[in-house]
Amino acid sequence: MALGRINQKDWYKVLGAKPSDSPAELKRKYQKLALLYHPDKQEADVPAGEVEERVQRFIEIDQAWKILGNEETKKEYDLQQREDNLTKEWPLHAQVFLEDMSWNEDEQLYTLSCRCGGNYSVFKSETKDVSLVCCDTCSLVIEIL
Repeated sequence: MALGRINQKDWYKVLGAKPSDSPAELKRKYQKLALLYHPDKQEADVPAGEVEERVQRFIEIDQAWKILGNEETKKEYDLQQREDNLTKEWPLHAQVFLEDMSWNEDEQLYTLSCRCGGNYSVFKSETKDVSLVCCDTCSLVIEIL
């Protein structure tokens, strides 16, 4: 399941959780909120407007669990979050095609020299998961296309 980035919600915040929480802790937080907001568990005298808000909240909680409760989608989401944070915090030096980087067969490693004299390095095994690479000596970042 590819996760869209449009208006990406902080699914951890939805569950009141942290990325460092264990799967069991995430599940506990999800279950507690799901019980609280489940449409079947609502009081009969709740105003109609509030019922709608609670249903929307439940849908959001359920969506958060679908992403964070699955090891694969959680990993993909965490990677996206890390990349999004990097692009906000680090200056993007350049956009580079992988094939324009130098290839080292022995180390199975792509490298590119940075203007500071350091290197951007990415192992072949990481190329599917990584699109932003930091220089090993300065704060510049390249995006691999």
